[in-house]
Amino acid sequence: MNAEQRQQDIVDAVAREGRVSVVDLASRYDVTVETIRRDLAALDRVGALRKVHGGAVAATVLALPETAVAERELSNAAAKQAIAAAAIAAVAPRPGAVLLLDAGTSVSSLARLLPEGLGLTVITNSVLTAALLAGREDLTVRVLGGHVRGITQAAVGPEALSTLAQLRVDVAIMGANGLTAEHGLSTPDPDEASVKRAMIRAARRVVVLADATKIGQEHLVSFADLDDVDILVTDAPLPAPLATLLPESGIEVLTA
Repeated sequence: MNAEQRQQDIVDAVAREGRVSVVDLASRYDVTVETIRRDLAALDRVGALRKVHGGAVAATVLALPETAVAERELSNAAAKQAIAAAAIAAVAPRPGAVLLLDAGTSVSSLARLLPEGLGLTVITNSVLTAALLAGREDLTVRVLGGHVRGITQAAVGPEALSTLAQLRVDVAIMGANGLTAEHGLSTPDPDEASVKRAMIRAARRVVVLADATKIGQEHLVSFADLDDVDILVTDAPLPAPLATLLPESGIEVLTA
C-alpha cells in the first residue's frame, strides 16, 4: 500500500470509527509511528481530519465558537422547530408532569409548543424561557436562581445547583453545543455544564435536542455520557459510529 492509499484508508477509518490512534495505525499498516504522524499532519493540513494528541479525529469535531442566544435562535430555526415538534410528540407529557427545561435554543422552541390544559410544572434556568411561559395560566413556571450568563441567558452557580439537588422531575429536556461518542454531550462553559449535569441527575427521563450542526462537535466540558440519555431528537441521520452506538446503548433516536 503506497502513501496515498494509506492516507485515504486512514480518512475512511476516522469516518468509520470516530477516532484513531497513532500506535494502532502504525501496527495496522506495518509502518513506523513517525510515518503515521507525517500522514496525519498532511491530512490535517488539507482538512481531511483533525490531528490530536496520540491520533486523529474527524474534522467535524472542531468546536464552533459559542454565540449569543439571539444569534443562535436565528440559526437553523426551521430544523429546531421540527426537532421541537418531534420531541413534544415523543415526550407526550401527562397531566401534572414536572419538566426541567435547559437553556438551549432548541429547548426554547419546544417550550413554545407545550400542550395546553395539562397543568404542567416547568422549571428552567433560562430567563428567556421563563419569561416566554410566565403568562400562561395553565402552567406553573419556576425559574432557578443564580448568576445569569449574558451570552446564553442561563442561570448558573451554587443557587441553581442547590435547588436542583433537591428535585426529582419527570423529564429533563436538554440542549448541547456538541455531541460525540468519545466526549458525550458538551458545552463551552464549566458553570453551565455543572447545571446541565445536575438537571440530568434530577430527572427520571432525559431527552436531548441537537440539530445536525451539533453532531460531531466537542466543546471544553462534557456534562453527560451518552448512556445518560433516553431519547435523542435530531434532524439528520447520524454519522458512524453514533448511528450504531446509540441504538446499541438503548437510546431512542428520532429524526425530525
